Amino acid sequence: MVQVLFIFIPIIAAIFIPVLFKKVRGIHTGWFVLIVPVVLAAIYASYISRVMHGEAIVSKVNWVPSLDISFISYIDGLSLLFSLLITGIGALVVLYSIFYLDRTREQLHNFYVYLLMFMSAMLGVVQSDHLISLYLFWELTSISSFLLIGYWYDRDRSRFGALKSMMITVFGGLMMLGGFILLSIMGGTYSIRELIAQAPTLATHDWFTLSLVLILLGAFTKSAQFPFYIWLPDAMEAPTPVSAYLHSATMVKAGIYLVARLTPIYASSETWVWLVMGVGLFTLFWGSFFAVKQTDLKGILAFSTVSQLGLIMSLLGAGAVAFHVDQAQDTVFKFAAFAAIFHLINHATFKGSLFMIAGIVDHETGTRDIRKLGGLMSLMPISFTVAAIGSFSMAGIPPFNGFLSKEMFLTSMLAIKDFNLFAMDTWGAIFPIVAWIASVFTFVYSFYFVFKTFTGKYKPELLPKKAHEAPIGMLISPIILASLVLIIFFIPNIIGDVFVKPAVLAIQPFLYDSVSAIPIHVSAWHGFNTELFMTIGIFVVGFLLFLTIPKWQKLYNIVPDWLSLNRLYDRFMTFLDKDLNFISKLYMTGSIRNYLVYMFSFIVVITISTLFVKDAFSFSMEGTAPIHVYEIILILVLIISTMTVLFSKSRLTAIIALGAVGYSVALFFVIFNAPDLALTQLVIETVSVALFLLAFYHLPKLSRHEERIRFRLNNFIISLGVGVMVTLVALSAQSQKLVPSITEYYKETVNTLAGGGNIVNVILVDYRGFDTLFEITVLSIAGMAILGMIQLRLSRKENEHENK
Repeated sequence: MVQVLFIFIPIIAAIFIPVLFKKVRGIHTGWFVLIVPVVLAAIYASYISRVMHGEAIVSKVNWVPSLDISFISYIDGLSLLFSLLITGIGALVVLYSIFYLDRTREQLHNFYVYLLMFMSAMLGVVQSDHLISLYLFWELTSISSFLLIGYWYDRDRSRFGALKSMMITVFGGLMMLGGFILLSIMGGTYSIRELIAQAPTLATHDWFTLSLVLILLGAFTKSAQFPFYIWLPDAMEAPTPVSAYLHSATMVKAGIYLVARLTPIYASSETWVWLVMGVGLFTLFWGSFFAVKQTDLKGILAFSTVSQLGLIMSLLGAGAVAFHVDQAQDTVFKFAAFAAIFHLINHATFKGSLFMIAGIVDHETGTRDIRKLGGLMSLMPISFTVAAIGSFSMAGIPPFNGFLSKEMFLTSMLAIKDFNLFAMDTWGAIFPIVAWIASVFTFVYSFYFVFKTFTGKYKPELLPKKAHEAPIGMLISPIILASLVLIIFFIPNIIGDVFVKPAVLAIQPFLYDSVSAIPIHVSAWHGFNTELFMTIGIFVVGFLLFLTIPKWQKLYNIVPDWLSLNRLYDRFMTFLDKDLNFISKLYMTGSIRNYLVYMFSFIVVITISTLFVKDAFSFSMEGTAPIHVYEIILILVLIISTMTVLFSKSRLTAIIALGAVGYSVALFFVIFNAPDLALTQLVIETVSVALFLLAFYHLPKLSRHEERIRFRLNNFIISLGVGVMVTLVALSAQSQKLVPSITEYYKETVNTLAGGGNIVNVILVDYRGFDTLFEITVLSIAGMAILGMIQLRLSRKENEHENK
């Protein structure tokens, strides 16, 4: 239970943040918030040794036991790695935000409440072993990120970006929920561990592929894969600490986590391999190509994040290939899952530092427009150094950690040609080619970011503020991350043994028995091989393209903006907002009569068509009582009275005819030996007719004859349809009873169990006691509301009288 409570510590701490913000004025609220991720990171770090030896820490708290829904915290190598990233990077982001956000001008209590809520949501996602609780936390990440992206809610772009991210990620989340439900039905459990144990059986189920596609929709939308990536660039309107946290290390990695976690279940499917690797590789290329088009520093980093997420996703797809080959331990596919997790760590370090540097440049110069920047290296030497380290790592240059995982990525892509699912003479060659081209553009946008910002000519006349180096407090976090970029390059195997291999064991449990059984050794030099020559080509071609950017950057103007996915989304939202609003106004007239016509029409059509299409209608006179002459006469009186209400030209005639309808029904109750109901009906009809007569003067006048005929004809058709429908349903139900009538149960128990003699009263008071109670409650509330409105009207009249 203790581990489950750790998930909720940030959101519990968030309750006290507004109080601290208001009461403690002299201290930045972030210092109090910083305690939470630091403590949690220390707690999760204490689990490292246990997880390295293959142990999993499990904790459970029942939530809805009757539905088998619980909060289950399952900490293995994969969830522990993500938990450390969430809390560790979170601590650095909070420290950075203390110096980035001014406590006198910003609503910090809102910011940190949203941030802590997001932290709890992410911890819940990566630790949940229960599909429903995972979905709950998944959607909580969407809500909290919506609040964080829209933190500066007075800006149109912030609100637009927040709404865009929520629309796309919540759509994916709903699709994912459908996949989860199918998966739970297939396996008979919500537990991910138990589902993984049933993986071979699940693969033969008819719903296996459908659940796979639905779950991947959720993963792709959250991790900004093509074509759902369009929300990520617009999310850059959030404060830079949010971008550094959500969009480089945590939220966008939730989709990566989901694919990694469910790989043991779905990796046996070729559809999974195709979709994960194919979509990931295309996203890598798309993001890297369009990153060079951007002129906003955070825009460049947003597309680079899209690109890097595609790289990690493609590696997870390549890692799934290991489930399809014999002796997978002896193939290069064993590197793919390792490389995916290794690059995930590397990406968190260099991209987090780059986002913070982009924020520093914006903070100290007043702009993020790369066209106005340049020559900042001498004015901001520390920021330049950090930016260079992060950019070179992202470009895959040694001696930085990104080089190591990039080499493993190339190895995995080259191996695809040897897998029988992708023959080299057909599709196999595409993967290493696309990977190489995307890596070239990755090199270009990495150099584009750092050198266009910090080298070249300084343009003070274009800057809103005089450029200068950031305060040391703002530099601490990016310096720590940049230091990790270098450190990891020189000790990759320590990182691999401590963090990566336990995560790989969780992704590929059927291939390895323990962490020590994973035979992967990372080194910077592998001799003269294909990967080395591909890397040299990336450096040469990438550098040439970087030098000639002004000459070929015009290629981006070939395709007009109105053909982009962003414009397609904008047109779709405009259609929803304006066109559908126009359509809805055609039937949302504010008339209750029209609404009833729509509802009754659809009910009649659907019910009657279902009865006959499904051959569900049956009619039998067996066991029914005989129909007497006086019953036929009473039915005719009822019909004539009803028609009189519809077609009468006088209000008085309509009221009298309406009363005749009610009294006729009361006579039916008398004939069928229901004196209580008959008495109730007579009282109600008498009161109703009296009320109509009392309010006769205030009733609306009848329309002209032509309009009245058309109006009543419509009502007559609808009423006739409803009557026919109810009659058919009643006859069909009477003719084919599948279970005994509950009437016999009432007859047998009304005296013995309820202690009453009147079966109707006993049903209302005892058998339907709560239903009757709620009806009385509703009537009481309505009565109090009416009384309040009357008193309000009387008080207004008194005020008007006094004013006169």
